Amino acid sequence: MTDDLEPLSPQEGIESFLRHREVSVRQSTLYNSKTRLNFFRAWCAEREIENLNELTGRDLADFVSWRQRDVKPITLQKQVSTIRMFLRWAADIEAVTEGLAEKVHAPELPDGSEAKDVHITQEHADELLRYLMRYHRGSRNHVLFSILWRTGMRRSALRSLDVKDLQPDDHALVLEHRPDTGTHLKNGKDGERWVYLGPHWYEPINQYLSSPDRHDVTDDHGRRPLITSPYGRPCGTTIYKWITRLTRPCTFGECPHDRNPRNCEAASGNSGPANDCPSSRSPHAIRRGAITSHLNNDVSPELVSERCDVSLGTLYKHYDVRTDREKMAVRKRQMEEF
Repeated sequence: MTDDLEPLSPQEGIESFLRHREVSVRQSTLYNSKTRLNFFRAWCAEREIENLNELTGRDLADFVSWRQRDVKPITLQKQVSTIRMFLRWAADIEAVTEGLAEKVHAPELPDGSEAKDVHITQEHADELLRYLMRYHRGSRNHVLFSILWRTGMRRSALRSLDVKDLQPDDHALVLEHRPDTGTHLKNGKDGERWVYLGPHWYEPINQYLSSPDRHDVTDDHGRRPLITSPYGRPCGTTIYKWITRLTRPCTFGECPHDRNPRNCEAASGNSGPANDCPSSRSPHAIRRGAITSHLNNDVSPELVSERCDVSLGTLYKHYDVRTDREKMAVRKRQMEEF
């Protein structure tokens, strides 16, 4: 135990934290926080942890393993986000060691783990693209979102791109399965393909290549990744965090949830648990929205299937979130041309 900490029981700490949040969040949000923290409180009781001062990173790993047996990955992610908020608050009042919140990690969220209807809407995507084009043209965020939205590719495919995979004459990208050098495509060699972007969508990539926002680094295999972090090729979790932060509505406009970004934990800069924002979206939710947008814009399902490396059966079952009216509108346009 650190001498500088003030003793606080899990029960007292959680109750104080919920009172602290009560004035700044909706009742539904407060209820969700209380429910998630009740599991943490139960775990503390089971492990006979009576003082938050005693918590260590190893303890938190044990908690994640304990909950992982009973919940889906998306649920575990949300619970861990709430516990991080609690631990950051507890560090501020000297009840746990500084930085303890960053030691609790949920397993990486698998692609497709959200509910089928969780997707980024056309309106959300258009607003974000206008903001990026105006204020962050050619930035890493601009390129990240533009590629995901334009192509509907998976996070693993985006991560696999190297500078040499750019095809400027065709305004296209080449996707290759390279497991021996650290990257893979979900469907292996069968997922390899060229993906057309077009001049408008390719231009931000050209700007990004010479932007100070891009780190000119190589990965552990000597490859030059297209999307970089200061340390090389970003891992899937890092891309997930970048995207969930970027897609928060308060990044580019007003909050639709009546929250004040100044005291909303989900909006608290780069360290905030962005996926706790109800409107934040994951890379896979962008893929789902992009595929739906393709279909709404009269791109044939067969072409979308090949372009996005998804079977028609899976496309209809997991990615087509059009309403019945939107489907009718597509058929209507096609019949008018018949």
